[in-house]
Amino acid sequence: MAACASLAVTLWHRVDGYMVTDDASRLDIDRIHRWLSEDAYWARGRTRDTVVRSIEHSVTFGAYYPGAGQVGFCRWVTDQATFAWLCDVYVDPSARGKGLGSWMVEIAVEHPTVRDVPRQLLATADAHRLYAKVGFVPLPDPGRWMWRRPYGEE
Repeated sequence: MAACASLAVTLWHRVDGYMVTDDASRLDIDRIHRWLSEDAYWARGRTRDTVVRSIEHSVTFGAYYPGAGQVGFCRWVTDQATFAWLCDVYVDPSARGKGLGSWMVEIAVEHPTVRDVPRQLLATADAHRLYAKVGFVPLPDPGRWMWRRPYGEE
């Protein structure tokens, strides 16, 4: 499914039964869409089509627990050479508080498709400590960065 698929599908296991994989074919698209469009502050209202297209053009990770199905998700938007943006990091409320988000992000930043990419970015309103654990820091010169608003937005 993913246009930017990794070299080979990889599975990571924890002793408590949780698993993370970069196998995009295992992703529960309906669940991810529900999480993002209904609960994630940064993606509320995102259409299913947008979720599908974003997954197709990303390096994706799903977290799973036996009997519960998919319980987490994140993705990299990247050219795999100069730029990578970690986004849509989400853990289902039923699986929070178990270190799953941190573990999933640790796996994502060490993934071979982005490990050596020099510009790795993300945006967060409330999880700075989680991302600091894996080396993310505030931009050294945020005044250099710009963004372009979506068409029609003032």
